Amino acid sequence: MRALLGFVGSLLMINICNGLLTSRINRMTSNSSSYLTKEALWLNQTLDHFSPYDDRKFQQRYYEYLDEFRIPDGPIFLVICGESECRGITNDYMGILAKKFGAAVVTLEHRYYGKSSPFKTFTTENLKFLSSKQALFDLAAFRQFYQASYLWESLNLKLNRTNIENPWFVFGISYAGALSAWFRLKFPHLTCGSLASSGVVHPILDYYQYDQQMGESAGPECKAILQEVTQLVERRLPSDGKSLKAKFGAAALHIDADFMYFLADAAAVVFQYGNPDKLCTPMTEAKKANEDLVDAYAKYVNEYYIGTFGVDIEGYTQEYLKKPESTDRLWYHLDLCKNVFGEGVYPEVDATNLYYGGTNIAGSKIVFTNGSQDPWRHASKQISSPNMPAYIVKCDNCGHGSDLRGCPQSPLVLEGNSKNCSSPEAVNKVREQMTEYIDLWLSECHAASWSSM
Repeated sequence: MRALLGFVGSLLMINICNGLLTSRINRMTSNSSSYLTKEALWLNQTLDHFSPYDDRKFQQRYYEYLDEFRIPDGPIFLVICGESECRGITNDYMGILAKKFGAAVVTLEHRYYGKSSPFKTFTTENLKFLSSKQALFDLAAFRQFYQASYLWESLNLKLNRTNIENPWFVFGISYAGALSAWFRLKFPHLTCGSLASSGVVHPILDYYQYDQQMGESAGPECKAILQEVTQLVERRLPSDGKSLKAKFGAAALHIDADFMYFLADAAAVVFQYGNPDKLCTPMTEAKKANEDLVDAYAKYVNEYYIGTFGVDIEGYTQEYLKKPESTDRLWYHLDLCKNVFGEGVYPEVDATNLYYGGTNIAGSKIVFTNGSQDPWRHASKQISSPNMPAYIVKCDNCGHGSDLRGCPQSPLVLEGNSKNCSSPEAVNKVREQMTEYIDLWLSECHAASWSSM
């Protein structure tokens, strides 16, 4: 198995897939304090935005948070929900931004996820409407619907406003961060700007950079220990696989490749989401004490990955993935594609880069932010260009979405509090920089709107 740490194999990024871990992790925490609101609203959404002959619709869930809204001309912040169930508007740094700008916050659940699925089963045929292009048109249609909804019509009539629109700004993390950048690229007339936090705008077929960043984030000592664990597991697996899997709480993973995939995710999660000490500290202590490293890693997996994160073991089984009702079918992994979907399903990496531009995206008024320890940052835009500033939050536990979610990114840090980050000042500095652009672009947008009256 090719991997810098010995765990992670070739990774796949295509239209809808941007990471191994986000979907499984985002299912976890759902207590009320984690959300600004959990009250669901519904939109009658078009199934196929590109066919003049298909008029089918489906119910798409969305949420609104108006507590901070400055009536009548406050901005509207559209927070894009990504590739997982959307249970509400998350109480992260968006709440702080809403207060600062007097903004309404709305969020739309991504098609096919949570309660917003057009179909009851996810057969290959039914999945053909799952793409970033369809998702972008969902966002555009929602934006138009919401701006013209009863609330805003009432405000316009009451205040004698005619055809005045509120300034919109779009936000997203990870795949949703890519959608945020692409939305500004494709629909610049519908938003004043976008924030792409850990926005993976550059699809890569064999994403070896993920492995490299894990090694750098782990450091030489922890990296060597994880490599040793991998060697020990691979050595024991052929002769003692059943008891070995049971040790990790993974007896249901009958296929060895599924088991190794599970172990890879368990290691990667701490580096991606800014919590490396949860893994490296106990493993280095076990090494110094001459303890069994496999036992030490199993303890971490059971207590942290399964316990704290509540990961679902079943989601790693190919048997489960082959079932049309499995929501995990919405995720691709290169060496599972043929087993799960059969022949004829291919990643459209080159076509996606041609359509959106990859890191050469030719948009404007987009802020790109990345955490220095995030393995996905190498698929994002990290170098500033005119009207598209890029910032990297540099600290030892700055991972995926640290600018909006704080440290660690998951489990959730309420209001994106930066105090748990190894360098809070680094997080706050990038927040100041991105806020300056949000303020500037909203002001320009607002001025242009009123000058056209």
